[in-house]
Amino acid sequence: MGKLLLVEDDESLVGELRHWLETEKHMVDCAGNGEDAMDYLRVGSYDLVILDWNLPDTTGLDLLQKLRAKGASTPVLMLTGLANIENKVMGFESGADDYLTKPFHQKELFARIKALLRRPAADVENVVCCGELKVNMNNYQVTKDGKILRLSPREFSLLNVFLRHPNVTLSSDFILQRVWPTDSEATADVVRKYVQKLRDKIDTTGKPSRIKTVHGTGYTWDNSER
Repeated sequence: MGKLLLVEDDESLVGELRHWLETEKHMVDCAGNGEDAMDYLRVGSYDLVILDWNLPDTTGLDLLQKLRAKGASTPVLMLTGLANIENKVMGFESGADDYLTKPFHQKELFARIKALLRRPAADVENVVCCGELKVNMNNYQVTKDGKILRLSPREFSLLNVFLRHPNVTLSSDFILQRVWPTDSEATADVVRKYVQKLRDKIDTTGKPSRIKTVHGTGYTWDNSER
């Protein structure tokens, strides 16, 4: 589960890929050219970029080089019909994290995406514990005092954002960027409602909520020991 940017100008392939990815609970923004892709990357934050080699106004290679020159470390999976080793070497040398040749099988795409999304957390445990909560990032399972909590994909994404930024005040805009697609019409009020839904599921009666409201600013995840 992650927020992905798909940069591809083949509309039929975009529709197919977006359907596949959203079926796997990913949130997907789509750009059909390099200019739109850079606009998305300037205002949004992504867990992975899926980047086609050939674009109408530039090449995926040039866009990737610009991205890396700005210091961005977002994982990039390149898609291309160019299967020769020279092109693969160029892609990797420009900063690509993986390379998939068209046509490809859905299962292979999913496997590569899963591996890339795990890569940033390779040096840390995939199970995060906070008090009575235990969150398994591999299978998206959340337990409280050993009992499984039924969280929706959006609620899990929201919890994940809080766990990744403990004891830091996060604005509603920041949360919207991380949890909702860029073209979503969600507002700060929607964030407030989902924060309450999450509290209802993870809070313990008689104890203060881990999610603190900072009025006029946002929300803070209290990661202190209790």
